[in-house]
Amino acid sequence: MARPVWAGNLAFGLVSLPVGLYTATDSHTIHFHQLERGTGDRIRNRRVNERTGDEVDLGDIVKGYDTGEEYVLVEPKELDEIAPGRSRSLEIAGFVNLDEVEPIFFDKTYYLGPRGAEYAKVYSLLEQALAKAGKAGIATFVMRQHEYLVAVKAEDGILTLHTLHWADEIRDPKKEIDALPGKARPSEKELKMAEQLIEALSMDWDPDQFHDTFQEKVAALIAAKKTGETVEKAEPAAKATGAVDLMEALRASVERARSPKDTQGEKATTAKSAGGQKKGVSAKKRVTSSAESLQSLTKAELYRKATAAHVPRRSAMTHDQLVEALAGMAGRRSRS
Repeated sequence: MARPVWAGNLAFGLVSLPVGLYTATDSHTIHFHQLERGTGDRIRNRRVNERTGDEVDLGDIVKGYDTGEEYVLVEPKELDEIAPGRSRSLEIAGFVNLDEVEPIFFDKTYYLGPRGAEYAKVYSLLEQALAKAGKAGIATFVMRQHEYLVAVKAEDGILTLHTLHWADEIRDPKKEIDALPGKARPSEKELKMAEQLIEALSMDWDPDQFHDTFQEKVAALIAAKKTGETVEKAEPAAKATGAVDLMEALRASVERARSPKDTQGEKATTAKSAGGQKKGVSAKKRVTSSAESLQSLTKAELYRKATAAHVPRRSAMTHDQLVEALAGMAGRRSRS
């Protein structure tokens, strides 16, 4: 079992619940060591005295705040001493509706667990009450010499803690971005076509359908370099769409976003009305036509279609493999 990264008391009103804070997410980033080109020797980072060049032990390092004229030195234990109680207390100041907390405020997620079976009833009481009310408890607490603003929520039968950005940490987009659209307005036709595209690309939220394909490519690159093989390079980024080409790009996007099932349905109707064609020949032509139309799509567009069609192992497929898989599914549908 994982060890809690923080332990203390969660308090709401006069009710106090001993809890532990557990990391809720992992990162699957592939880590590299730094090596010197040509030698393969490891590069090490060391804490070195800037004046003498000597390496300094971690225990001899203190914190220094630069005032502009001098450094104010602060010992690590001094930071702990100014908030001894707060570093072990998570007191809820009040409860807010979840939809009132804008997504930009959310930072990192942790799990909260009771510190002992005897506190299970108090834990379940708070979790069920929050779930029924649709609210989150807002609190502050100190962890690792930092104070955090947090939201305590009920999610799938457990309590979660989400660290929040402070209000003055949220940047004003009007000050950060000097190219906001301002008075630019799309035409009614363009807006309607964009809405059709959004509808055509709408799907159910299923996070298991998405994979970190870049990390998979990094792993494939490492494996290929070990055996002397080559790997497929990424496709160039799409060109920016100008205002002149906007309507045509939207129209083409809506057409491409149609599901393979809808596309095959239209082709089947056309073939039926034409008449006189054998079933096997008609199906073969439809598969060929589907592959040709898919070939013109980018890999990103193919991946979206493969996700909608639930193509297995799609994250590891190349552009041509995605075309083959989607065309094959279209052919099976036409023969059924």
